[in-house]
Amino acid sequence: MKAVVVYESLWGNTATVARAVAEGIGPEARCLTTDQASPEAIENADLLVAGAPVLAFSLGGDRIRQAIARDEADAPQPPDLSHPSLRSWLEGLPKGSGRSAAFETRIWWSPRGATGDIEARLTRAGYSPISKAQKFVVKDKYGPLHEGELERALQWGQELATAVASAS
Repeated sequence: MKAVVVYESLWGNTATVARAVAEGIGPEARCLTTDQASPEAIENADLLVAGAPVLAFSLGGDRIRQAIARDEADAPQPPDLSHPSLRSWLEGLPKGSGRSAAFETRIWWSPRGATGDIEARLTRAGYSPISKAQKFVVKDKYGPLHEGELERALQWGQELATAVASAS
């Protein structure tokens, strides 16, 4: 099975979840930032998993990221804005025919999220959902992840691998 996990991460929490999901899927899974996930890297993927942090209660785009770059002087570390947003990556996603799954990292009380938008964009590109989207909770705006979330991400990766194998 060719599995690719693609993510956007500003403070490292989403990257940590993405790596755990890929590990759960198995050793053949690749975990890639949005700039590493070229059309060639995801070509013929049986499973495409995409994840991002919730920004302004949604899947953030370039304007939100510009505001973050300008306004986050109090952050414990600067946000990693060196990779394209997941939103812009999804806009250029070539047509595929594999299965998909979406996840987000968020503070627990967020009234809205990113997974609905991620799922819709994956589906439009031909990647049908194989699992309910997952929401991984961080302790505050910058993290870290809540206790148990990393283990839950690993378990979800294993469940995704089983679901894809069963669907084949």
